[in-house]
Order: sequence, then structure tokens, then C-alpha cells
Amino acid sequence: MQADLQPLGSRWNPAAAALMLSLCLGVPPSVATCPPCCLCASDIISCSGSNLSTLPSDLPGYATRLDLSHNALTVLPVDWISRPLDRLATLILSRNSISRIEEDAFTVTPHLLLLDLSSNRLTALNTSIFAGLEELKELLLFGNHIVHINPGAFSDVYSLKRLYLSGNRLTAFPLGLYWEPGGPRNLTFLDLSSNRLSEVPVQRLLSLTRHGSIYLHENPLVCDCALLALLEYWMWKQYRPLVDFRGEYPCRDGSGPVSECSQEAVSDKPLEAQTYQVEPEKDLRVPCPGLASHGQEAVFWVTPGAVVNSSTNDPSAHLIVSPNGTLEIQGALMEDSGIYGCVAARGRHYDPFESLEINVVVGNLSTSSASGLARGSGAEHFNTAFTTLASCVVSIILVLLYLYLTPCRCRGNRGGGSRGCGGRAFILCSDPREVESGHRRSNGKRVAFLEPQAEDCDIGGSKAPAMNLGHVTTEGILKNGSRTVGQSLTATAQIA
Repeated sequence: MQADLQPLGSRWNPAAAALMLSLCLGVPPSVATCPPCCLCASDIISCSGSNLSTLPSDLPGYATRLDLSHNALTVLPVDWISRPLDRLATLILSRNSISRIEEDAFTVTPHLLLLDLSSNRLTALNTSIFAGLEELKELLLFGNHIVHINPGAFSDVYSLKRLYLSGNRLTAFPLGLYWEPGGPRNLTFLDLSSNRLSEVPVQRLLSLTRHGSIYLHENPLVCDCALLALLEYWMWKQYRPLVDFRGEYPCRDGSGPVSECSQEAVSDKPLEAQTYQVEPEKDLRVPCPGLASHGQEAVFWVTPGAVVNSSTNDPSAHLIVSPNGTLEIQGALMEDSGIYGCVAARGRHYDPFESLEINVVVGNLSTSSASGLARGSGAEHFNTAFTTLASCVVSIILVLLYLYLTPCRCRGNRGGGSRGCGGRAFILCSDPREVESGHRRSNGKRVAFLEPQAEDCDIGGSKAPAMNLGHVTTEGILKNGSRTVGQSLTATAQIA
């Protein structure tokens, strides 16, 4: 028996014993196991720069950040990990050679917030490639070879806010990002720089960029009148994607069809903000600020509800742009009130203080102005009333202090003491006649203010007479008439 047990004992492995113990305790064996090619720090796993051609199949499930960058990965299959990573929030797959991502590959990371697939070899984004990433907020795809985005590629990324597609080979603007069902609902940042876009939907861009940033620099855009109008309007609005990269857009150096668009139609009159008023159900014609009444090929009006252009007029709509750029509001509605911007290729850079926008008021202009003035001046009226009330309260307090707390003269002690007050104290009494008589007429309160003596009282070899802090009555002064006020002033003068 011992001979049989000895070989078993010699083959005993501590790792196997730990595995058996973890299984008995019901703990998954790989919960706290870090792959040998990776570095693990609390909830962070980094396998970067390990020259991996296949992913570690048994990654710990506690990770919130997984870095697989700078490896040799080529495909991301559906079963790239053995179990779902429910806590993973950041996945970095940049600087690999990934050319294919299988459908539903990201369903094992349902709570992912940031996905970095930059600097790979993706050529197309297939349908449902990002399925399961309903909480994703930031997606990095720059530095790939993407030529085409299939419909439904972003069908599940409802929460996506920032999308980086720069440095690819796109030739068409991906409008499906904004109107396809199931796509991003709050996309506020889109980077399409350094692609191969030759034209962009100007009218749609005027609407989309009111609530978000779209970067288009370093694209071979054709500088036509519509694009020139868009860029000039963005510059006047100080649109950051254009202002920050103004030298990398076409038409910014004075080249292009500036003379062919509308340079001769620019008005010399200074542009000032104007307000137009119209009654409900009435018609209104609004000229484009800064343009003379010549024909315009590219004039867009950015209205509170939509962007309209003369080439896309709907006969049934009540907002129509005439060929000369004038906006016609037919049968004005209350919701038509607001700020309107005229976008046209004027052929010059505008001062930000010159207004390219007008204000349309549907209804009674005087009533609207009066209500606006009332709202604007309400706070000023409140401040004036509060200041007046505070001043009155302070004045009353000062008058009561003067009447009831008149300073009394210093008096000698009853025992004939020779200690003087030496400027250290004085008494405030309610009836100055007590100063003259030296007698109390009723029980009252003593009020004394002590001041630190700046110099020694014994100046010149003698001390000043001591102040007698005798009893002071608090009879009302108001019953004594004007004579009391005079005596108060006399007592005050004597003390001084």
C-alpha cells in the first residue's frame, strides 16, 4: 500500500490542489488569473505590445479596461473570449492588423463605453458590426482603409456621442448616421477629416451643425458657391471645426469661384440686426441681409424649424426662398417666430459684429416688446425697491440710537475717589437731565463702551478724574420735547 501511495505523493502539484479547492468553493478557476503575456493591475489588464496573433481565451472577468493594442491580430471572431466581460468599459484594439470583425463579436461586452479600433485594416463597416453596444459613447475608427459604410452598421449604438472616422477613404458623406432607424440619437461629434469627400450636403450640414461639431478639413472638396456660402457662414458664426483648421479648407485663400458666385451682389450698407413683425396668418417677405436684389444661385435660410433653399422649395410649404434670396413666409404661424440666418456666398469675410441674422416676430410687436422689457427690468425694479427699503430701515435705527443712547459726561465717584476715566469709557444714558442733577429718576440699564487707552493716563504727573459708572435710567426721551434734544446736544458738546 505504501509503495502505491509514494508515486502519487511524488506527483502531487500545488496548482492542481488550488484548482480543486477553487472548484469546491464554487469560484471560477480563472477569476483572479492574469494571462502570462499580460500585466494586471487591480481592474486593468494590459496585453499591449505582446505580438499576439490570437487573443488569450481565458481573460479574467473583473477587468474594466482591456488593452490589446500593438499586436498582430487580424480577425475578431465571435468567440474571441470564453465568457462575457460584464464589467468591461474600455476596449483598446488599436495598432493591429484587423481586417474583419464578425457579426455579434461585441455582444460579450454589453456595457462598453469606449471602443478603439484605430490604425487597423478595416475596409468596410458591415451591417450589425457593432450589435450589442447599446451603451457605447465613443468609437475610434480613424487610420483605417474604410471605403464604404453599409446601411445598419450603427443600428445598435443608440448612445453614441463621438465618432472618429478621419484618415479613411470615404467618398460620400455618411448621412445614414443621422436618419437610419436604430442609429445614434445624440451624435454631437463627427470627424470626417482626411478622407476623399469631394462634395457635402450643404443644406443638411447647416441643420446638423446647429447642435454638433463636424470636421471636414483636408478633404478634396469642390469649391462651389454652395460650399463657399457654408464656409463663410461658419466663419461668421465662429464654428470651431472651421476656425481651428481654417487653413485646411478650400476657398479660404480667395481662390475658387468667388467672382462667379455673388461678389458683385454684396451690398455696401453696414449689416445691422433687424426685426420683422407680421400678424398671424399674414404673409411676410424678408430680404437676405447684406445682399442686393440680384439673382443668387446658392442662398440658404436657416429657420427655427428647418433649412430651406430655392432649389428645394416645396410648393405646399409656407416657407419659400425666391430666386433672388428673399424668404417668403406664407400664412405666418406663431411657431415661426425666432432667429433666421441667411447663408449666401458673399465673397468676403464678415466681421462677427455684422449680423447675418434677422428676428421674426409673429404677433403684436408692441406687446412682445413690452413683455420683454418687463422681463428685462423686473430684476432692476426689485433691486431699487430693496435698496430704498434698506436705506429707510438704517435711517430709523440711526435716529433711535441718537434719541435713546445720548452720551453722558464723566462724573466723579461717590467716595471722592481720584481715579479718572482717562478716555477709557463713557456712559450712554436715556435722559440728559440726569447729567445735570446727578440723581436717578427710575431704575434703568447701564450701557458702557470701553475703548483701549492709546497712551498712559498719567501725563504731566497727574491723572484725570475717574468716570463714575453710576446707575442710568431709561426713561423715554420723546416725552421731554425739544428741550431734551437741546440738552442732549449740550451734554454731548461738554463730553467732547
